[in-house]
Amino acid sequence: MFRIFNFITLTLLATFPVNAQDWTQWRGPQRDGVATQFNAPANWPEKLKLVWKASVGAGYSSPVASGSKVWIHSRQNEEEVISCLDRTTGKLLWSQRNTAPFKQNQYANEMGRGPFATPVLHQGRLYTLGVNALLSCFDANTGALKWRKDFGVPATSKNFCGTAMSPLIEGRNVIVYVGDDLAGGRLIALDAATGKESWEWKGEGPGYASPIVTEFFGVRQLVTMSDKSVIGINVANGQLLWRFAWPDEWNENIVTPLRYRDLLILSGVRRGTLALRIARANGTPNNEWKPEQVWHKPELTLYMNSPVLAGEHFYGLSSKRKGMLFCAEAATGNVIWQTEGREGTNAALLHTREWLFALTTDANLIVARKNVKGFEQAAKYTVADSATYAHPVLLGEQILIKDNTSLQLWSWR
Repeated sequence: MFRIFNFITLTLLATFPVNAQDWTQWRGPQRDGVATQFNAPANWPEKLKLVWKASVGAGYSSPVASGSKVWIHSRQNEEEVISCLDRTTGKLLWSQRNTAPFKQNQYANEMGRGPFATPVLHQGRLYTLGVNALLSCFDANTGALKWRKDFGVPATSKNFCGTAMSPLIEGRNVIVYVGDDLAGGRLIALDAATGKESWEWKGEGPGYASPIVTEFFGVRQLVTMSDKSVIGINVANGQLLWRFAWPDEWNENIVTPLRYRDLLILSGVRRGTLALRIARANGTPNNEWKPEQVWHKPELTLYMNSPVLAGEHFYGLSSKRKGMLFCAEAATGNVIWQTEGREGTNAALLHTREWLFALTTDANLIVARKNVKGFEQAAKYTVADSATYAHPVLLGEQILIKDNTSLQLWSWR
């Protein structure tokens, strides 16, 4: 969890109560990759136990879970499907589908056709954002469609893979970022109950990154990557507060920003990793916001991997040498340790009080002790027969894994 320091108040999306075993959105309850309740075995077993496996379809969207249910947004041929499964048995409880033909840019043919955005679960409703920018609100228990907004199919001239931002809940609103590099982007807040628009910011097209909400100088703001920049938007009214240039040759702005004390840690496959301090220029009109670079590590490149923060350090997977897990100082960016490489082209990271989990795209689940002195692998498991791009979900002594066609629940006991 992020610490709270006496010089700044930091609150990350604490907008609704969640059960310790719930996983309600992208990267968990607080969008930070932290699993607060995890029952580690006394000794890691040689193999995991497969509890159930359900055929759900393709897609990189991650599952969400609450109580006795699991939800997944996936693709079956030319349709996007929202499925609700019994968490104990994997039995299908309900499903909804809509036609969603999509052809990605020729330069991204090796990637999937979506959906890429992870749903968000809030007060008994499930919000999904499809690859074609279709936002839907469902009754999470019955699957009944409450409302829907179609923002138009994005162009893929440079935004190769379509809509990817995972929606979030802030106050009474659900917030999405839609558009493309040709027509520009729209960051939109809609009333979560009715779908009525609360505010809109128009500007650069969206990147693929999913945002966070955090607070600087008493102002809650959404921080995310557009196709050209990193931006801070006032969540109360949609006002652009600040912008920091973040151009990428292929518009591959993918990594979720990471908050550490008064810094934002950003990364990209061609930009390396850097930290910004979000300052305010006193005495200027409106006390203008000013992002200031604190450190930059060009050699520390992250592709689709969003790092996780643990105290004074952050962990991630560098794209160098076909995938190197690393630990670095958050205050300086200095790498403390890194593995030799060939861990995988990409990995999704989660962590608990003691353990770090890395699910690589080639279906290897690496479990390592969180240790700033060196990499200490405790176990490594094969958890699927096909690629695993979706983020895993830790639930007590179990883990949900989404591969190319199925959703699986594995257990350590």
